[in-house]
Amino acid sequence: MTSPPDAFLFALRQLISLSDSEAEALLARCEVRTYQRKTLLSIPGQVPDEVFFIARGIIRVMITDLDGVEHTTHFALEGQFIADYASFIRQAPAAYALQALEDTEVVVMPRTAVVYGYQHVQDGEKLGRLIAEYYFIYLDNRIINLYAKTPRERYDLMGQIFPDIHNRVPQHMIASYLGITPVHLSRLKKA
Repeated sequence: MTSPPDAFLFALRQLISLSDSEAEALLARCEVRTYQRKTLLSIPGQVPDEVFFIARGIIRVMITDLDGVEHTTHFALEGQFIADYASFIRQAPAAYALQALEDTEVVVMPRTAVVYGYQHVQDGEKLGRLIAEYYFIYLDNRIINLYAKTPRERYDLMGQIFPDIHNRVPQHMIASYLGITPVHLSRLKKA
C-alpha cells in the first residue's frame, strides 16, 4: 500500500510540476492523521483551518437543516482533497460537517501549509486554482443532476462518480445524497 505522503505527492504531481525540494518543504508543513469511523474532521460553527487529502477511507460532507435532519451533500474518496472549502477560504464558521465513514487516513494541510504553497511553490497558485475549479465543476454537476436528472439517472451516475460507494456507505446516506427516501432507493435497486 502506498504511504499517505506518497499518495499525496502523486496527486499533487498529477496537477502541477513540483520539484523534490518543493515537495519536501510542503510535506514538512503537513501531517498524517488517522480518524476512526464516525469521527468529525470539521464541525459546523467552527472556522475550518485545514484541507484534507484522503489517502485511505471515505469522508461524508453533510449539513443539518433547521429541523435537525442531516443531509449528505458529498462523499470524498481516496485521492481527493476535501474541506468546507468556502468557509476555509473566507475564514468563516463552517456550514458543513465532514465525517469519516470508515477508518480514514489523511494528509492534513493546515492553512499555514496552503499559504506556504501559494507563496513558495512555483505552481502553488495554479494548484489552488485547479482544486477550486475541480470542486466548482463537481458542485455545478451536482446541481444539474439534482434538478435535471431522474432519481434512477442520479443513482446510476453515483456509481460512476464514486466507485464502490454502494458497498462502503450506509444506504440511508446514499438516499440522502440522491435526494430520495431510503424506501425509494430500495425500489430503485430492485428495478
